[in-house]
Amino acid sequence: MTDLQQDRLDELMGRFVTDLGATMSAGNVVIGDKLGLYRALAEAGPFTPQELADYTGTAERYVREWLPGQAAGGYLTYDGETGKYSMTAEQAYAFADPDGPAVPGAFQLALAGLADTPKILTAFRTGGGMAWGDHHPDVFTGCERFYRPGYVANLVSSWIPAVPGLADRLAAGIPVADVGCGLGTSTRLMADAFPVSTYTGFDPHEGSIVLARKPAGPCAFEVGSAQDFPGTGYGLVATFDCLHDMGDPSGAARHIREALADDGYWLIVEPFAGESPADNLNPVGRIYYSFSTYLCVPHAVSEGAADALGNQAGEAAIGAVVRQAGFRTFHRVAETPFNLVYVARP
Repeated sequence: MTDLQQDRLDELMGRFVTDLGATMSAGNVVIGDKLGLYRALAEAGPFTPQELADYTGTAERYVREWLPGQAAGGYLTYDGETGKYSMTAEQAYAFADPDGPAVPGAFQLALAGLADTPKILTAFRTGGGMAWGDHHPDVFTGCERFYRPGYVANLVSSWIPAVPGLADRLAAGIPVADVGCGLGTSTRLMADAFPVSTYTGFDPHEGSIVLARKPAGPCAFEVGSAQDFPGTGYGLVATFDCLHDMGDPSGAARHIREALADDGYWLIVEPFAGESPADNLNPVGRIYYSFSTYLCVPHAVSEGAADALGNQAGEAAIGAVVRQAGFRTFHRVAETPFNLVYVARP
């Protein structure tokens, strides 16, 4: 190729090296999480490889290879004079604190999704879908860990207060349906903050509902889709990061409108997205398009979607679904670097 520009090739290969390291690091992060290596370093480090292996009951030779790889990625800190590895406060918060951003959960989700590459290859070739429940089991728990920090940080403190009157209604007591609830994190957060209201989480994946029911609490969890979940007169229906996954989002929107009380609210949380691919060519967009290729679009197609929304649908596409269902109003009320939050009124 005579038109190659060396500086552009060097830049591209630099990105490749970074991405390849990150790809292989994903498995190592999951190993460190599942074996308690991060927790041990955060709680009792610094350690030499032998000390960490002894502390965690693992094999020193593997630990000795794992540690420098993590340090090379900036996930651990290495002291060349002592030969010991440790975690800064920030590293410990991100990788070992259950109340932190749960970085290992994101890698768990990614790695589990990649395990289904042969099935996604088939979907590319045939145009078929892949239902959520057909994925590797770590997809379900990894997804909950991926989204939970954002919900904990924002749902009660900023998203609900951004909707005029909603917090007061929840405090006074209304029936709430959390549609597409997954493992129930969002449902329980609302119930803890506004205990007078009543909460039912619905999800079409029975395995997620089984997991949602395990923690004791005041919420009910039932198998049901957005197009057919039971009940009417809800003061709030919420869909958290799931409308774009549905095979028939328009049908879901119509059913939600029928299920709402005349003065009810539909709270819609979706992944952050601009209005065109050009608006989403950034690190967050890259993450979301990649997950959407493996998880969101295949599930929507499995439910019969002719043209799945995908998780980068953007405000205009979501608004069109809502308005076509007959909702009177649709507004963006809040946003984070990872989410857009809307409210619709019947």
